[in-house]
Amino acid sequence: MGTLNDQAVLQAIFNPDTPFGNVVGLDLGEEAEDEEVDEGGTFPQAQLEQCKALELQGVRAAEAGNLGTALERLGRAIQLLPERASAYNNRAQARRLQGDVAGALEDLERAVALSGGRGRVARQAFVQRGLLARLQGRDDDARGDFERAARLGSPFARRQLVLLNPYAALCNRMLAGVLGQLRRPRDGC
Repeated sequence: MGTLNDQAVLQAIFNPDTPFGNVVGLDLGEEAEDEEVDEGGTFPQAQLEQCKALELQGVRAAEAGNLGTALERLGRAIQLLPERASAYNNRAQARRLQGDVAGALEDLERAVALSGGRGRVARQAFVQRGLLARLQGRDDDARGDFERAARLGSPFARRQLVLLNPYAALCNRMLAGVLGQLRRPRDGC
C-alpha cells in the first residue's frame, strides 16, 4: 500500500489543487487524546468541567456555522481558565473561519506557549499555524511549524513537509506531465 509519504506524493500528483485547511483525514492516524494533560492538577475540577463544556459548545457552534456564538463561548472558557491552552487553540479555528487571521495567529501563539510546545494542543496549533503560513506564502515558517507538529506525531504535518520539499514538487510536476501524456497519447505515434 505504501507509506504515508508515498500516499502524500500520490495525492499531490493526482489532486494537485487540494486546498489547505478543511483537509479530510487531517487527524488520520493520530492517537485519540480527548483530554489534555493536567499533570499538576492546576485547574480546579469544577472550573475545568465548566470550561470544557463551554469549549464544546463553542466548537459545536462553529461547526454549525454560528461563529458569533462560538467566539462568545470560547471567550468565556478562556476567561474562566486563562492558562488552559485548548480553548485558545479552538478559538483560533473560529477566528480563522471568521477571517481574523491576526487574531487566530495570536491565539495559536498563546496555545503553543501555554502547552509548552508539547502534546495534542501544541500539535494542533503547529499544524494550524503552518497552514496559515502556507496560505500566506511563508513556506519557511510553514515548514518549521510542520516539522514541530510532525515531531509531535502528526501524519498530516509529515505529508505537508513532503509537499514543501522542492525536489518532491519538481518530481511531482514531471510525473504529472508524464501521466498526462500517457492519458492523452498524441496522434500518429
